[in-house]
Amino acid sequence: MRTIPRLVIGGAHSGVGKSSVSLALVAALCRRGLQVQTFKVGPDYLDPGHLARLSGRPCYNLDGWMSDEGYVRQLFYDACVDADIAIVEGVMGLFDGSSATSLQGSTAQIAGWLQAQVLLVVNAHGMARSIAALVQGYAGFDPAVRIGGVVANMCGSASHGELLSQALAAARLPPLLGAIHRDDFPDLPSRHLGLVSAEEFEWDTELCNRLGAVAEARIDLDHLMTLVAAGESPEGHPATVNRPEAGHLRIGIARDAAFQFYYPDLFDALEKRGVELCFFSPLEDGSVPLGCDALYLGGGYPEVHAETLSANRSMLQSVADFCRSERPVYAECGGLIYLSLGVERDDRRWPLVGLLPSWAHLLEKRKALGYVEATLQRPSLFGDCETRLRGHEFHYSELCSDPIGVDGWQSAYRLKQNRSGNCRDEGYQKGLVLASYAHLHLVSQPQAIDAFVQKMRRAKAARNEATQEREG
Repeated sequence: MRTIPRLVIGGAHSGVGKSSVSLALVAALCRRGLQVQTFKVGPDYLDPGHLARLSGRPCYNLDGWMSDEGYVRQLFYDACVDADIAIVEGVMGLFDGSSATSLQGSTAQIAGWLQAQVLLVVNAHGMARSIAALVQGYAGFDPAVRIGGVVANMCGSASHGELLSQALAAARLPPLLGAIHRDDFPDLPSRHLGLVSAEEFEWDTELCNRLGAVAEARIDLDHLMTLVAAGESPEGHPATVNRPEAGHLRIGIARDAAFQFYYPDLFDALEKRGVELCFFSPLEDGSVPLGCDALYLGGGYPEVHAETLSANRSMLQSVADFCRSERPVYAECGGLIYLSLGVERDDRRWPLVGLLPSWAHLLEKRKALGYVEATLQRPSLFGDCETRLRGHEFHYSELCSDPIGVDGWQSAYRLKQNRSGNCRDEGYQKGLVLASYAHLHLVSQPQAIDAFVQKMRRAKAARNEATQEREG
């Protein structure tokens, strides 16, 4: 069975430059003519967009808390079928995850599952021999994790890099494969959730070349290629393609600068079930695409584009009409805001769809961040009572009032925060409309996607039957 060279980019902690190193490596390897398949550890939507732009291939999330080892390994195998190398960008520090006492949800866990070597990125500013102590701690912390090399970011000079290399060699530790100087990397714009999204940022040829040139000049790519080719073992099996049921289905998916937070493997799973994906822009289009059997309004930055979204009255009316048409509608985080009465901030208000009976208030500080588990309290788009789904929250807004009990809105599930254990009623549901601040990782729960597709199919059949009765 074919194996795929793979490398995990891990950090000593957040902010050491993992994203910049990952982007530079992808740019350099693509310049060498390789097909680079990228992945991102954790529930991140922003970095995957940039990695996908540079590689020219979808970037997939690998998460050890929201999904299990079998799913992660199979997804990796399927995505890499026609790739030459896989680059996996880590999250936070190498051993940081959903727990303070285990590898769950960490970059280290994914590296172990994939049997991949780790390239450890360290902020070497103000550091010399101490790098050896740091790397020794990371290299010996867990036997399941193999650190193959180190990249020192924020080096002051070539001689500084040489000192770091000597310190690692003298301690018989993984070698220094790169020494990146301060100001080597071009600046990338950011906002409160991280980097500005790939939808809003122009990845021109010059910028790609600048990133690739940093990797070529500062990282020993030939040594790195030897590292990733060593010790790989086969895994996975050819994906089983579901045979779609009779009857064509279409789902409208909001995707533009305001709505862009999606897991691409969910799109793959829907297509394997015979669902056609119809992307549209709530910012620029006049209506929902014709012939859709369901609507998916994902996360993003509707608050940033609130004025433009509010001004597109024909789209707002089209979405409102769709929501009242007894067809499934799923809106998460940014999608929830879009379905609300509107966005308010600093005594200004921008009306939106107006279906969910509450305004969304934008905050200066983060409202929620972390993993969550949703337990269905009543039948919903994704299954029956007691069905459990995992996901995460990350938002800077809150609803001004509780929609539950207002105009027929109910709570679809009980949402439990992973770290605190705090629970609350969430998942605002009315008919076939479900809105939530939680980003659910549906694709790792095939039964949830099956339930959603079945809801689409039944709703379409009911509409066809009603049409036949009217025409009969």
